[in-house]
Parts: sequence; structure tokens; C-alpha cells
Amino acid sequence: MNTDRSRLSNLAWSLGPLLGLVVVSLIFGAIEYQVATDEGREPQFFTSQSVQVVLNHASLIGVAALGMTLIIIAGGIDLSAGTAIALTATVIAWIYREGFDGMADWRDTSPMLATLSLSALAVGGGVLTGCLCGFINGGLISLLRLVPFIVTLGTMTAFQGIGRTISGETPVRAYGKVPDAIASLQKPYPDPEWMLVSPGVWIMLILAAIVALALRYTVFGRHVFAIGSNESTARLCGINVVRTRILVYTLAGLFVGVAGLYQFTVLGGEGDPVSGLGLELKVIAAVVIGGGSLNGGRGSILGTLSGACIITVIQHGCVLIGVPDHYQDILIGLIIIAAVTIDQLRIRLQAN
Repeated sequence: MNTDRSRLSNLAWSLGPLLGLVVVSLIFGAIEYQVATDEGREPQFFTSQSVQVVLNHASLIGVAALGMTLIIIAGGIDLSAGTAIALTATVIAWIYREGFDGMADWRDTSPMLATLSLSALAVGGGVLTGCLCGFINGGLISLLRLVPFIVTLGTMTAFQGIGRTISGETPVRAYGKVPDAIASLQKPYPDPEWMLVSPGVWIMLILAAIVALALRYTVFGRHVFAIGSNESTARLCGINVVRTRILVYTLAGLFVGVAGLYQFTVLGGEGDPVSGLGLELKVIAAVVIGGGSLNGGRGSILGTLSGACIITVIQHGCVLIGVPDHYQDILIGLIIIAAVTIDQLRIRLQAN
């Protein structure tokens, strides 16, 4: 009986963020319908174009939040995610700008090969930069046994400074030097139309499926949950906590690198080292709203993606009904507080 009750409780907790997404969507849809009716225009919230825009905007937060989910399940935090995303976008833009001019002769003789090589170098360089950022965070936290909050607070500033050094204090622009296959990654209305959503959304869903399967069915996934639930017990069970935690932060850096590519395309082929400020809060919020516990040991990919969509639905809905940006921030902040409160109440109830 207790086992069945526990399973039902876990199922309800897992589906809670998805149910929350439905409720938030219905609320904003109803409000936008009333506003549109009063203004004498057609409602837009539940149109296919609106859904495409929401999913497209959610994909940037969602991709970065996949890595943050691993970190939070393992009992950590990463405040540097936003500036690391901006840094990777800056690196990608810099490689495109410098490489395009440096490959002038090659482009004349083999334009296709030159374009593919440059794109591979730029995208690979950005993703590797993200991995390096994660590796630095994981190494400092694990090897030196420092507090994740303090370490990532420091690297948040450091990564921004590195980005500003690379860019020379101005955004790095690579306009006209990026192939259409990369530039269209974050276009909300895909071409061809049969794709339904942007390529960035499909990439996010594929990566999400891989991470979800890894967490559920691999030894690595079990180790991540074990470390987050009780690090001391995990050590006694023979789990290499240092290696696992470094791997978690490095993998999170990989997703940061992909998010940096998204950011680069969203800005139209530009890398701005200060464009990621505040983005880390939305990434963390997506995990927390999605049911991830800041105490570690709990979290799900479905919940994280639902959390990312909830944030985007709120932002999109507020735009459609004419709510200023600062009220959006207040609303998202209140939802985060509510999510953390619910998580703490759940922990206390389980303890009793």
C-alpha cells in the first residue's frame, strides 16, 4: 500500500509542472481573448504561429536547463550559465568573422568546403568553450571542495570579462558570414513548413530525450541522483563523487555551448558578451518550476521543459495583453518562490 501511494505521489509530482503549463496557458489564453475582444481584434494566443514562437523562445532556455537539471539533481548550482552562454556566442561570432576573411582564397576555389569547415570550426569552438567553462566550475567545486554558489558567482564575472576581452568591449558581428543552415536555427517559422517548429526546437527535444534516458537507465544517472540525495552515503557506496561531479558540470557546459549557438542566431549573427546577464536565473527557474529540488536528488527532464515553457508562456502572454516587462519579472519571481515553497513542504511531509 505504501509503495503504491509512493508511486502515485511521484507520478503526481512528475506531471505537476505539465499540468501547471496547461493551467497557465488557459489563464493567459482567456485573458488575451478578453483583451482582444475589447480591442476588436482576433485573439492570437492559441494560434499556430503563437505556439511556434513560444516553443522557439523556450528552446534556448530549455537547452541550457537540461544541463542545469543535471547540476541541481547532483546538489549543485551554476550562476555562471548566463555569462557562459554569452561567452560561447561571442566565440562563435569571432570565429565566423575572422575565419571568413582568412578563408577568402579557399572560398573562391571551394566555397562549399570552406563554408562547412568554417561552420564546423565555429560551432565546435563554441561548444568546446562551453565544455571548458563547465569543466572549470566542476574542477574548482570538486577538487578544491568549494561551495558551488561562491565558485559560479566568481566565474560568472570571469566569463563575462573573458568575453569582453575577446570582443574588445563591443559586440562581435558576423553579419552575412553565416550560412543559412545555421542562421535559420532559431527562426520561429520553419522552412520547409512540414518541420512544424524551428530546427532549434527539434535539437532541444532530441537532446532532452538523450538526457532523460541517461538519467533513468544508466549508471551515471543513478550516481547523479545518489550524490544529490546524500553525498556521504554515495561515497560510502563507492561512487567517485569528484569524477561524477566534474562530468556533470562539463556536460552542463556542453548544453551551455549549444545554447550559446542559439543565442548567436537569435541575435542575427552577433556575439555580445553582456547579452547573457540574467539568463542564468531563467535557466535555474525552469528547473525549479519543473520540480527540481535545490536540495538535490530530485528533478526530471519533462518537468524542466515544462518549466521553460511556463516561463515563455508567461512572457509571451504578457506581451500580447500589454503587460510591461517589469511586471513579468515580478510574476516569474513569485512563481519561483511558490515552487521552492512547495518543494520544502513536500520534504517536510516526507520527513514526517
